[in-house]
Amino acid sequence: MPDIGSTEFTMLWASVLLGIVYLLASVLASVAGRGMPWAMGARDGTWPELGPVGARLERAWRNFTETFPLFAAAILLEAQVTPDSDLASLGAQLYFWGRVAFLPLYALGLPLVRTLAWTVSLAGIVLVLISCLPGV
Repeated sequence: MPDIGSTEFTMLWASVLLGIVYLLASVLASVAGRGMPWAMGARDGTWPELGPVGARLERAWRNFTETFPLFAAAILLEAQVTPDSDLASLGAQLYFWGRVAFLPLYALGLPLVRTLAWTVSLAGIVLVLISCLPGV
């Protein structure tokens, strides 16, 4: 039985909340840039352009949705294979804090440090997966 109070599950829970923050940032920027009639409409035609920050927040949200399923799957796998792994705990924290840093860094348009934050989060996923290997 997985320990739902573990660091890994805490980071998974926190990452779900963080995903909501990413989503809201993207939605609010989209509504601010495109207007409420667009947000409430069918959006069949061409979409009004977003400003640079709004477009970055939209891309950050898409990027989160690309990495989060991998993180969640890795955490669930680790809970079944090697629960309470220190390596998985570290990996889960790296993913979460890398994603926390990524959103404002991307919104501010800071490419090098944004990429570093993304790399930290990806390294976190890799560490969780490594913790699942036999003998680790």
